[in-house]
Amino acid sequence: MSTEAPGFASRRQMREAGAYRPEIAPAAGTRPAKKSKRTRARDVVRAGVVKPAPGSLRRKLSSAGVMTVVVGLFASLTLPAFADQDGLAQNAEPLDAQAVEITAATTDQSASIRDTYGVTNAADLRKMYADAIRQQNLAAYMNSGARELGDDYPWPDQLSRPQGGGLSPLNYYYRECVDFVAWRLNRDAGATSAPFRWVWSNLAQGSAYSWKREWESNGWPTGTTPVVGAVAWIPGGNHVGYVSGILSDGSVVIEEYNYAVDHGYSQRIAPASAFYYLYAPPR
Repeated sequence: MSTEAPGFASRRQMREAGAYRPEIAPAAGTRPAKKSKRTRARDVVRAGVVKPAPGSLRRKLSSAGVMTVVVGLFASLTLPAFADQDGLAQNAEPLDAQAVEITAATTDQSASIRDTYGVTNAADLRKMYADAIRQQNLAAYMNSGARELGDDYPWPDQLSRPQGGGLSPLNYYYRECVDFVAWRLNRDAGATSAPFRWVWSNLAQGSAYSWKREWESNGWPTGTTPVVGAVAWIPGGNHVGYVSGILSDGSVVIEEYNYAVDHGYSQRIAPASAFYYLYAPPR
């Protein structure tokens, strides 16, 4: 049976005309002749097809798939930056290099701003706290009417001992009863500024409870008769006041600190027998 196709003189003419295709399967019912290795190789060369080595096609497909995924991810991440060319991208303004440029003038301005702020350390914080408390103390004192009543104590706004305050120039704690009375004794002696005549070291060393004993140890006069300018000492108590007046009925007017008002000024009228009197030390 001839293998030549109708209308062609030979296989060579069929190949030249493009009609001869070795890879086309034979007609149904016809079993193709078995080709040798040499014949199969020649057919592959003639068809221009190079059969890949086993497994290489799978690797190429896998590599191609990975590259496709990577390129897709890159495109999806970068696409928004270029999307909507007629909208957002066209409305975006170019970056001005001067907006981010740090010049010497900028550095100097930053330094000047920084210099306006001091370093806040523990001492600064304590001072700020003390100043705030003193403002509160002064406001409370001015609202109390103590000045109108006759109080002349020079440190009414200072921090008391519970507030963390220290010692006054008289070396007693600020706004305690003993500091107020020591101030009045100095005022009566004509010492209204430093150096004061009477201070803790030469007046009474200790709390108000020990003042009577201090008077007696110094040989200063004491008694039961009230006198203006004397120290009103409460027997068995830990408080002293200043006798500022004696009424016709024999009662006394007492000015004091830290009695009726917490570390503040007050006045009261009391029977003369309520106190023992420590008369002013000799000048």
